[in-house]
Order: sequence, then structure tokens, then C-alpha cells
Amino acid sequence: MRLFFGPGFVSSRWGKVRREAGLLFGRRYVNPDTPDTEYGQTPLSWAAENGHEGIVKLLLEREGVDPDSLSESRRTPLSLAAENGHEGIVKLLLEREGVDPDSSSESCRTPLSLAAENGHQGIIKLLLEREGVNSGSSSEYRRTPLSLAAENGHEGIMRLLMEPGDLKPNTPDAQNTAFLGYREGP
Repeated sequence: MRLFFGPGFVSSRWGKVRREAGLLFGRRYVNPDTPDTEYGQTPLSWAAENGHEGIVKLLLEREGVDPDSLSESRRTPLSLAAENGHEGIVKLLLEREGVDPDSSSESCRTPLSLAAENGHQGIIKLLLEREGVNSGSSSEYRRTPLSLAAENGHEGIMRLLMEPGDLKPNTPDAQNTAFLGYREGP
């Protein structure tokens, strides 16, 4: 199988300098929103996932770049940045019209659940400030942002998630674990 990786992919995936990326994306014949052939991710998705804020800014300035593009696994640039703790990129994306802060992947994971699992408290705050973010959403395995934060010992995030008051922290997930009483071991 031969994969196509165009110049936009190379610049955003491996974080080439902004000047070089600007030269590439500034050309008429380079489509800055073309997904790669392996994962279906656009240059914006790769740049967001890998924390290349300068390239994200550059791409968001270009006409025709979808800030809420979906990969083959239904991941958005926002979910990739949230999962990897790139707070500056999350801010940039949330400022854009058309970005769904509560989008869910194939496995029903949202940017909030990915940030909660990985301990990115600043991103949790940004997402909870947005209208339309469901703090009690659950994945295909009925894992909520709260249960993921609890499992990984992110107490500050647990507190933030319980602030809205509409969560039921004693609701069991697919592993039949209620997370207010969660602790590892016997």
C-alpha cells in the first residue's frame, strides 16, 4: 500500500517552521485541508495533535480549512489537542465558529473526557465554560469524564466536574464501579 503525504501533511505532522509552512500553504495548488490517506487527518488535525500552535494559527487563517474536520475515527482537531494537553491550541479552536466543543469520536469520546483522563485541568476549565458541553457524557463503555479522572487520580479535575451539580458520581460505569468510593486495590 502506498500512502500519499503531501507537503501540507509533512509540515504540520513534523512541525516544520512556520515560514516554510506559510510558503507551502500560501500556494494556490496546495489544498491545506486535504486529509492523509492513512488516518484521514488533515494538516490542521496533525498540527493540533502535535502541539504546533504556529502552524495551527496559519492554517486557521486560510480560507477553506475546516476547523472541525473529522478523521476516519471521527476525531476532530479539538479532541486531538485536548487529549494531548495543548491548551493554547484548544483556545484557538474554541474561538472559531463551527467548532463543536462536545463532538464525539467513534468510541463516543469527547474532548472533555480525553482531557479528564489525561489530567489537563486548564483544558477542562476552558471546555466547561462553553455552552453545549455535557460533563456527564459517556463513552461506548459508559466511562464518563468523572470516572476517567477518578481512575487516573486527577482530584482537581474531579472537583471541577462535580461543580455543575448535575452529575451523579455514584452511578456505576460498565465495570460496575461507582467513582465516589473508587480506590485501587482490594
